[in-house]
Amino acid sequence: MPRGGTLRRKGTKPAMSTHFSSTPSFLRVIPLGGLGEVGKNMMALECGQDIIVIDSGVMFPEEEMLGVDLVIPDISYLLERKDRVRGIVITHGHEDHTGALPYVLPRLPVPVYAAGLAYDLITVKLKEHRLLKEAKLHKVRPGDPVKLGEFTVTFFPVCHSIPDAMGLAIETPLGLVVHTGDFKIDHTPVSGFPTDFKELARLEAQGVFLLLSDSTYAEVPGYTPSEQVVGETLDRIIDKAPGRVMVATFASLISRVQQVVDAAARHGRKVAVVGRSMADNVNMALKMGYLQAPSGLIQSWHEIRHLPPKKLILVTTGSQGEPTSALVRIANRDHRDVEVEEGDTIVVSASPIPGNETLISRTIDNLCRQGARVLYHRNALVHVHGHGSQEELKLMLSITRPRYFVPVHGEYRHLVAHVDLARTLGISPERTFVLEDGHVLELTPTDGRVLEGFPCGNIYVDGLRLWDPDSIVLRDRQALSREGILVVILALDKHTGELLRRPELVSSGFVDEAEAGEVLEQAATAVVEALRDEHGLPRDWSYVNVKVKEVLGSLLHHETGRRPMILPVAVEV
Repeated sequence: MPRGGTLRRKGTKPAMSTHFSSTPSFLRVIPLGGLGEVGKNMMALECGQDIIVIDSGVMFPEEEMLGVDLVIPDISYLLERKDRVRGIVITHGHEDHTGALPYVLPRLPVPVYAAGLAYDLITVKLKEHRLLKEAKLHKVRPGDPVKLGEFTVTFFPVCHSIPDAMGLAIETPLGLVVHTGDFKIDHTPVSGFPTDFKELARLEAQGVFLLLSDSTYAEVPGYTPSEQVVGETLDRIIDKAPGRVMVATFASLISRVQQVVDAAARHGRKVAVVGRSMADNVNMALKMGYLQAPSGLIQSWHEIRHLPPKKLILVTTGSQGEPTSALVRIANRDHRDVEVEEGDTIVVSASPIPGNETLISRTIDNLCRQGARVLYHRNALVHVHGHGSQEELKLMLSITRPRYFVPVHGEYRHLVAHVDLARTLGISPERTFVLEDGHVLELTPTDGRVLEGFPCGNIYVDGLRLWDPDSIVLRDRQALSREGILVVILALDKHTGELLRRPELVSSGFVDEAEAGEVLEQAATAVVEALRDEHGLPRDWSYVNVKVKEVLGSLLHHETGRRPMILPVAVEV
């Protein structure tokens, strides 16, 4: 538990106000996403009358989030103070750090600052959502300071699984804040630059007031392997594959696509990109020079599908089992252009994001059923993660030597493990804080305390709609998935509300055909009895609606032990 703080469970609402006093003698750290979970990374820093936001990411929905496309952070805290938000700074181009921008910017139209590939990926994303013309998107170079009110932000390179990943050096009135972004220490990166230790050493000499450091693999001993080993594995797979090779990875993982392209060139294969988001990103990367390929090597599927299988590689989305992705459609035999053929080798080049394990397993099973050989993180070295393991995290702590330390980006156990590492290096418990979304850490030059938190749950993206956790739409979907629905069609006299004939009942997801006849007959009889007019008084629809629900709710629970959603429908005659 953070010293001086009050922890809460997600979704609980504290009684006290979330309007805190503001003065430059305080720095507040306000996680809105990404702490206590993996994904939807977003953090606010507040000093005086100025707020900056670090990242704006999405999270994949869990299975119980029925029909939901994406999960994004709740930005109510920022909307209440929108006139004080000076901008959003982006550490790198992965979806869990940029994917919420199309949903955040229409409500919070502030400047966005990003470097290199992240800028270009955001451009593609905002163009797709028809937001690019209105967006205040700025491309920054490492080393160039960006002044945002009380804050001055300077980007510096770190190594991750995507080019142009950045850490942030943030000057504040209280001192220097270093945010590592997602990082690892890889001296032989496939693309981009190694983590800039020279800059980190310079920052340490200046004095680091607060370190915010990636915690995703804080439980893993040792060092994270280099991306180079994945390239070697992919090369061997493509060389020995008897037929087509399909490689599924993140659409933003341009360095992995580069490894596939390099192997294809060595072994005389052509590459086709399948999946809209993957195609958009690859085209952008080729145009901007992030991806290098010999002329004619990357072509459309329709141009090269006639070639012998031994000459083909497909690069596709779907490494996380996303229901609408190309690989999942292929696995479900639902893709309009690509079907699995005997002899195909399929590489799922990603580690499962927590919560996606079942989706990925189901996809792999379906591919195997169709005769494909599937290689993934459990049976081949086809992916290494882009996050530092314990020795790299300790090195970051040792180099920066911060006064205060807050682990970020990880589930709660990852954050606790990272704090434990910090304490082994001599950082006192009073200067380390384990936070979750909705906590507010207030730091002074001499002390730090966690203030009462505020509601900060998930916001669900469902098509063109955004739902909060209390949405009746989601509650209804959950009820329908558990208990089913019973529709009661009532023919009523338009003037008196009298039931004119026996009601018709239709159920779905409630009882099977063998049981339906008897149960629905009992239910129809119960409705007739409940609506029998013994006094000749007119009845309005609201009365009938409530009465039918009450009577059937009690009857059906008694007869079946279940409570389906009951939906009376009136046909006035």
